Amino acid sequence: MLTANELKRYQRQLKIFGKEGQEKLKAAKVFIGGLGGLGSAASICLASAGIGQIRIVDKDYIDLSNLNRQILYRNDDVGKVKAKQAKAELEKINPNVNVEAIPKMLNDNNVCELIGDCNIIVDAMDNFRTRHLLNKAALLKKIPLVHGAVNGFYGQVTTIVPGKTACLKCIFPQSLPNLIWPIISVTCGIVGCIQATEVIKYIIGIGNLLENKLLMLDGLSMSIEEITIKRNPLCKECSCVEGEFVEGKSV
Repeated sequence: MLTANELKRYQRQLKIFGKEGQEKLKAAKVFIGGLGGLGSAASICLASAGIGQIRIVDKDYIDLSNLNRQILYRNDDVGKVKAKQAKAELEKINPNVNVEAIPKMLNDNNVCELIGDCNIIVDAMDNFRTRHLLNKAALLKKIPLVHGAVNGFYGQVTTIVPGKTACLKCIFPQSLPNLIWPIISVTCGIVGCIQATEVIKYIIGIGNLLENKLLMLDGLSMSIEEITIKRNPLCKECSCVEGEFVEGKSV
C-alpha cells in the first residue's frame, strides 16, 4: 500500500498508470548486473520511479576514467566500491526504495543465487561472457532479461522473454572480445533509460516491449531503427534449458 509520502512523490506518474501500477512497482524486485554507464542511468530511473527492491551487483572500484559516463559517482568517490556507493546515492534519490548492494563478480557458480527471487534482470554489463551468464540464468529462472549495450554513439536494446522470444545466444552466439570500448555518457544515458522503460512497462503490464526486436540507436545520425529477430530452433541455450550451473557447466 502506498504511503502519503509516496502518493505525493509519484503524483505525476500516477496520472499515467494509477495507484495499482505504482503498487506493482513497489512490489517488484529488479536485478541490475553492472553499475557502469548503463547501470547508472537505469538504476537512477528505476529508483526514481519507485521500484520497491533493487539488487545491484558489481565487483569494481570507482576509477577516475569512469566519471565521463557513470553518472552515479562524483570525483570524491574515486577508489570507493561501486556497489556500496551506488546504494548510498540511490537511497538519497529515493529513500523509499530498498537497495541491496553486492560487491561480487558474477560467475557460473553464483549468478542464479545472486539473482535470487528478482522479477526481471537488467543487463548492464561490459562484456558478453557475463551477458551470456545472465541470459542463461534468465532462461533457467524464466524471468525477462533487458539487454543493453553501447559503443561510442551507437547503442542497442532488446527484451528477452524466456519461452517467447529469441535469447541473447540466438542473437549473439559468440562472445565478443573483451576490449576497452569507446563510450560517451549520452549514449549510456539513452540506452540505460530505454532499459528502465522496458522494466517499468513489463512490471506494470502496459505498452509493447522490445520482444524479438533489436532497437538500434545511432547518435551521430540521430536515427533509431528496429531489426526483427527470430529465435534459433537449434540454439543450445533457449531450445532446451534444464538444470543449474555447476562448475561452469549446465547439467
